[in-house]
Amino acid sequence: MERYIGIDVHAKSCTVAVVDPKGKRVGHHVLETNGKALIGCLRSIAGTCHLCIEEGTQSAWLYEILSPHVDDMTVMRVTESRGQKSDERDAFALANRLRLGNIESRVYKDHGPYRKLRELARAHLMIVGDSVRVQNRIKAFVRSRGVIVEGGAIYGQKGREAYLKKVPEGTRVALSTMYSEHDSIAEIRAQAEANLVAEVRRHRISRVLQTCPGIGPIRAAQLLPVVVTPHRFRTKRQFWSYCGLGVVMRSSADWIRDASGKWQRSRVPSTRGLSESHNHQLKAIFKGAATTVVTGLHEDPLYADYKRMVDAGTKPNLAKLTLARKIAAIVLTMWKNEEVYAPEKYRKELSA
Repeated sequence: MERYIGIDVHAKSCTVAVVDPKGKRVGHHVLETNGKALIGCLRSIAGTCHLCIEEGTQSAWLYEILSPHVDDMTVMRVTESRGQKSDERDAFALANRLRLGNIESRVYKDHGPYRKLRELARAHLMIVGDSVRVQNRIKAFVRSRGVIVEGGAIYGQKGREAYLKKVPEGTRVALSTMYSEHDSIAEIRAQAEANLVAEVRRHRISRVLQTCPGIGPIRAAQLLPVVVTPHRFRTKRQFWSYCGLGVVMRSSADWIRDASGKWQRSRVPSTRGLSESHNHQLKAIFKGAATTVVTGLHEDPLYADYKRMVDAGTKPNLAKLTLARKIAAIVLTMWKNEEVYAPEKYRKELSA
């Protein structure tokens, strides 16, 4: 006996809807957003249970506590909703989409052995964002008084004294307050980075991945809890699409008749672009790794490949994109084989 369950999740309440294989509504319940209450509700539903929820703030927590109590659990991306809307409608819509197999994009939620690393990486990313935001505010504050700001000297102890002298007395007090905020966040950022690096060192595979050019301890720590296992991806092209590095081809009116009346493909150029549905953090990791190779690893063979493309007439931004794709393919193969980076081997096998 199959049962398809949809849960519309909110901060305080959850609406649980259940349908059978024919789409008949078996029942629905309104519960507090409480792990014990939700587990009790699922246990009371007899049969083979398939559960679906939408991606959101609580989805990782719900997947962790509810997946052991159902036969199958799906987290789907939020889709645009039109027409009448209510919690009950949304919950039954999720259950029916799961029943019909009408879920286009599923969100991978299994954390494997990297749950603590995932939380530390999330916290570090947020703190880095706060730090950058404060730095931008300081620069904007100084520029608002007509002072030209260049480089990062404005944040250091010596540099800030020079800039404080250039602004009026009233602005100087406010700017000192913002510097205090900057110093506090810098201290927290250093501690968050130390915690992240200490945790990633506990995982042996991180030391393997760090041998790849452009992948240091921070990027490895961000990469591991997102991918979890490389065997999710059968080929490098699937991995490229997940990372936002896959090329998408679009065309229309593909077929025309030739002189003899037979159908043949038209030679109209296809529109190209990168896949829009992707993991933004992974894209930032591999594009950042490519930037590191271009700017600082000039002895590595990958930089020679980049230089060759630029000299041949490829635009630097497209050459860097190709380099990012190579690094992503190299990381995937290194992870699958659990072997360190071998420049000549990977350049030959994984040329993009």
